[in-house]
Amino acid sequence: MVNTNELRGVIAKNGKTQSDIAKLLNITPKTFYTRMQRGVFGSDEIQIMIDELHIDNPMDIFFTKAVT
Repeated sequence: MVNTNELRGVIAKNGKTQSDIAKLLNITPKTFYTRMQRGVFGSDEIQIMIDELHIDNPMDIFFTKAVT
């Protein structure tokens, strides 16, 4: 599961919008929002976000355990 709150913070910290990230991933903003809601992205998409958003701690954002 993706920690979407952390990811939103990193996106904002980089001065980008979720629509900007959707374009980077070559998906529609609607698809990006759906993936954010589900908390699931593909490994290629995760790597692009790590590189483009300069994420130093990807484990904390992209590989968190779901809280039940």
